[in-house]
Amino acid sequence: MDLSLKDLYDGFRQADVIKEYANLITNKSKLLSHPINIMEVCGGHTHTIMKYGLKQLLPSNIHFIHGPGCPVCVMPKERIDHAFVLAMQKDVILVTLGDMIKVPGSLGSLQDARSNGADVRFVYSPLDCIKIANENPTKKIIFFAIGFETTTPMTSALIDQVIKKDINNILFHINHITVPEPMKALLDDPTNKIDAFIGPSHVSVISGSKIYAEFPNKYHKPVVVSGFEPLDVMQSVLMIINQFIENRCELEVEYSRSVSYHGNITAQNLNNKYFETKDKFRWRGLGDIPKSALKLKDTFSHLDAEILFNDILPTQMIDDHKLCICGEILKGKKDPKDCKVFGTSCKPNTPMGSCMVSSEGACAAYYKYGNLK
Repeated sequence: MDLSLKDLYDGFRQADVIKEYANLITNKSKLLSHPINIMEVCGGHTHTIMKYGLKQLLPSNIHFIHGPGCPVCVMPKERIDHAFVLAMQKDVILVTLGDMIKVPGSLGSLQDARSNGADVRFVYSPLDCIKIANENPTKKIIFFAIGFETTTPMTSALIDQVIKKDINNILFHINHITVPEPMKALLDDPTNKIDAFIGPSHVSVISGSKIYAEFPNKYHKPVVVSGFEPLDVMQSVLMIINQFIENRCELEVEYSRSVSYHGNITAQNLNNKYFETKDKFRWRGLGDIPKSALKLKDTFSHLDAEILFNDILPTQMIDDHKLCICGEILKGKKDPKDCKVFGTSCKPNTPMGSCMVSSEGACAAYYKYGNLK
């Protein structure tokens, strides 16, 4: 289905401004010496790009490629299996965030576990675990914590309350991961196609833009931290183009209304109180990435479900279906349309890979907004 530019602009909140940005980008891009591949790290940006047809507004020498910034998409099957096994234990209530419900592991999804009689609950805030724990004093409440720097402080706040209120029936299975490390892993691959990054804004509100400083300095890749409105993304693209034209390579913040260089120090201190860096973490589709995830400090091992249930948790590492190319999509080397099973065997209601499961996954975004191809 072909769409006119008018069709695309009609959905914007500031259509006239978007149109001007599209014109500016088109004109400026004529001054570029080579095409530019811009990786939007965050799945939220992928969703914006697809929903509003931003790819159609860019000239042919500017390309979006999709990154690994969807925490559900990069969760390996063996970690999902941990959640499944824990959920099936007697007198356990497994609590997690909503995007986890349909993610397939080798044993099934948490939706399958619930169908098999497990008590699995999905919350918007980890602090809801306290209410669940108070209402179920004879049950063990296990919070399966996921997410990047954005959601880590919420888990830290829950741990803080559990300790202060001496709540003895809440445990934690920690799966918090960090943004800069996979970015570095992608750039260390000599076959990468990345010329510049659009950095996640919500992550940066917590961590500060400082976590991206090494990318222009060490890897010579510009980074612009962007908000999630279509106008934010278009302005960020223009800022990246200007850097190339002016022969600059810098860290810039488009989302200056909320992101500072140092970030939320209070949240960072709370995270540092309870967490330390793991030696490595296995990312779905990307493999082991050093120092890319967090774990509870030894002082709080009595709250760590991964330690307390170690004897029953599966240890086998499990790869995706051989036809699934989520790994290549997360690396920015392929698009969902390159996958042979996209939209056929692999759909949101029958996902074969993680990129189709989460609403932030690239495959899910392509499927939902496929009329903008």
